Amino acid sequence: MKNLAVAGTGYVGLSCGTCFADMGNNVTFIDISEEKINMLRNGKVPIFEPGLSEMIERNIKAGRMHFTTNYAEALTDAEFIFICVGTPSGVDGEADLQYVRMAAESVAKNMDHYTIVVNKSTVPVGTGDWVADIITRSQPDPIPFDVVSCPEFTREGSAIYDFMNPDRVVLGSHNAEAAEKVAQLHLPLRARIVVTDIRTAEMIKYASNAFLATKISFINEIAAICERLGADVQEVAVGMGYDKRIGPAFLNAGLGYGGSCFPKDVKALEHMALVHGSHPSLLRAVIDINRDARRWAVLNLRELVGGKLANCRIGILGLAFKPNTDDIREAPAIEISRMLQSEGASVAGYDPVAMNNIARLDRNLHLVEDPYELATGADALLVCTEWNEFKQLDLPRVKGLMKQPVIVDGRNIYEPQVMYNLGFQYRAVGRGAALTNGF
Repeated sequence: MKNLAVAGTGYVGLSCGTCFADMGNNVTFIDISEEKINMLRNGKVPIFEPGLSEMIERNIKAGRMHFTTNYAEALTDAEFIFICVGTPSGVDGEADLQYVRMAAESVAKNMDHYTIVVNKSTVPVGTGDWVADIITRSQPDPIPFDVVSCPEFTREGSAIYDFMNPDRVVLGSHNAEAAEKVAQLHLPLRARIVVTDIRTAEMIKYASNAFLATKISFINEIAAICERLGADVQEVAVGMGYDKRIGPAFLNAGLGYGGSCFPKDVKALEHMALVHGSHPSLLRAVIDINRDARRWAVLNLRELVGGKLANCRIGILGLAFKPNTDDIREAPAIEISRMLQSEGASVAGYDPVAMNNIARLDRNLHLVEDPYELATGADALLVCTEWNEFKQLDLPRVKGLMKQPVIVDGRNIYEPQVMYNLGFQYRAVGRGAALTNGF
């Protein structure tokens, strides 16, 4: 058993630290939010992640998880401190490192023995050296430490599974012995461990996320062409995915990527490239195509309701950026809702788990209790999140409740011919072959 401290109780920190505890380690979580720490002490989880609540409850009972706002308390016996704080986008797309700085300074002021500082947050290339410099300058007395980069590759909605079944573990450090100690923590996962220098490890994270975002934008570009030429992007994606060089993952055309990672990481990598004299043309195109995917929804809604959205009632099915999470950061639904409201539409929304989060963010978005209330009197419905609940709706009932039977499916969860047969005016992403037989 190892003693670990985890700074940050967001999606990354909680899932990562809880999994380490479940592997038999003693984990102390630190957060500057007393509200979050008190919730966790009382067994309440501040985020929605399948399986996480049950795992936290199990490990609290086993005495392997502890919560505090005090760095000195957390670091007393810690051999490792994982920095898992947020790195949101700044004004120009750069990663905002204020929380990383705060964590590094707090570690420096409270450590009293050799500790390995593990950067788990997604941070710009060079941050590991910057963190080491902050700790060195902020220590009251010189105490040895090492910094290791260990980027996370988990997905919200499947974070527990992804952590326990990784494709690889990436570690970067100037000290091979420190990297080896972090590698030992991950040995129970039986995953391939890639050890490199610290800057390369940081770049692996950005390059990986940027490539996946590029796949999403690529298939959305193909979807736009399919609509013009009468091809079906879903069949195109299947045919592409059988090629082992391409693979089927991230080839689902839709409203684009969102969440806490892809948007900010692509923008941060673009910013890094620009300030160091590179020309990130591909990254810019990825960002532009993703923005166009949101506009696609508004254009199709406008067309199908008769040319004007003013005074129309639009219902949005799904507010989280993806299913199985309550995270609404960079969610397509939020941007689309604001565009619709700017054109004079009245917008309502429903989501199985993200309602509380959206209520705090957008007071102009009317929230309802279920999809059928959303459909009542609506001029159109827009599918923004592919929750299974929406795939099983009583569609004839939905049609009977709507003012106009218009559905714009931003996630391609329905079959066009079925929707046409039910009497809907239906529009899907990139399904040109189906559209030629419909409205």
